[in-house]
Amino acid sequence: MSLAEETIDVQRFVDERRIGFRQIRLFCLCLLILILDGYDTVVVGYVAPQLRAHWGVQPAQLGPLFGVGLLGLTVGSFVFGPIADRVGRRVTLIWSVILFGVASFASAFAPSLIALIALRFVTGLGLGGAMPNAYTLAVEYSPTRLRASLVAPIGCGLAVGGAVAGLFAAQAIQAYGWPSMFVVGGMLPLILAPVLVRWLPESVRYQIARGTPDVEVRQTMSAVFPDVSLQGVRLVCTEHAPKGFPVTQLFRGGLVSGTLLLWITAFGALLVVYFLSSWLPVLIHESGASLSTAATMTSCYLFGNTFGAILLGLLMDRCNPQLVLCAAFIAACAALVSFGNMIGAPILAYLTLFVIGVGTGGTTTGTNILAASFYPTASRATGVSWTLAFGRIGSIVGATATGLLVAAKWSISQIFVAAAFPLVLAAIAVALLGWVRRAKGNPTGNQPTSERVVAADGH
Repeated sequence: MSLAEETIDVQRFVDERRIGFRQIRLFCLCLLILILDGYDTVVVGYVAPQLRAHWGVQPAQLGPLFGVGLLGLTVGSFVFGPIADRVGRRVTLIWSVILFGVASFASAFAPSLIALIALRFVTGLGLGGAMPNAYTLAVEYSPTRLRASLVAPIGCGLAVGGAVAGLFAAQAIQAYGWPSMFVVGGMLPLILAPVLVRWLPESVRYQIARGTPDVEVRQTMSAVFPDVSLQGVRLVCTEHAPKGFPVTQLFRGGLVSGTLLLWITAFGALLVVYFLSSWLPVLIHESGASLSTAATMTSCYLFGNTFGAILLGLLMDRCNPQLVLCAAFIAACAALVSFGNMIGAPILAYLTLFVIGVGTGGTTTGTNILAASFYPTASRATGVSWTLAFGRIGSIVGATATGLLVAAKWSISQIFVAAAFPLVLAAIAVALLGWVRRAKGNPTGNQPTSERVVAADGH
């Protein structure tokens, strides 16, 4: 196939082509990154009982071990987004994977609880940098018509990684001890890193927007689309030429209202997700259900997370994405309010938990996709990362506030009703975001007033 003497817009070119093998390979690599991200995010929960015995510590002393991981994830999201918009998605993503791989592997040899806490913070930094950049890179190689459908399954990697960690823990800890969990959690990312160096491409849109030399841009394009001849072809990216620090770009060009609404949406969604992830089994058990019933109900909720991400992704490509997420938030809100009174009715309880999973985990992935499609190339990694960072702040608030409510002797029903309010806030925010985008008449909020043309002759 030859495109000689033609000028092509990179996104339009991607939109008009069928999905190729090397695009699918890129999506699979991003999925693998999120699977490993999910594994290393939850691994400490599986080894905590063994750590108590190993170091002779009390449960309260393990609290910082959990909290510092969330703190690292938050800081990593804040830091690595702007870095990716400065130096590139590919290099930032690879070094993020290496960072959490090295820190996780070193955790297996931590001489003390304090050392392990420090290593968990570093692990969190890498994890916080990997996930948003994986989303960003996948979005920038997705055709607009299938963007959410292709990227949503990648978001399921977190749940898959957590499940894999649980299955592995059941055998490995007893046979090889708790360090084996960290060894695997460190070795797999380090094994994946050379594969990423070999096969993970940089974003062509990013390269054009940042003024990368023409030869490198054409090499990247040819690596992803090897059947296309680029001799004499001009590659065009019609977006603002970026100026200033990437974070400041989130508040320019009409993006400020959308930025704030995305942050509110992510905050509310992840607050509830981490409330459920941290407290759901405990609260179900405290209501009088057996431990096995609590575990089964929690699994139903997690299955709803995975199914919801895929379902909402498909719907977002076919309907107004803001309305899809708004409806899911409202459904989850109603299910949360009613769940406290349904624990004694197993069938209804399982169905309610499944709806909650769709409307929390599914909408979290949908919010990330929405953020990636909202921001222009020059600030996309920062926009996605900072949206996730504010969501992480919500996760810390959710996990902490629930503990305070339990200590204050709130009933199960009261706690679940309280958890519904952040989802109301998220539903309102995402609905307003839809109104803002319609009012702007431009889904990205970016006015294409300038373009950079990359030509074969270097002009």
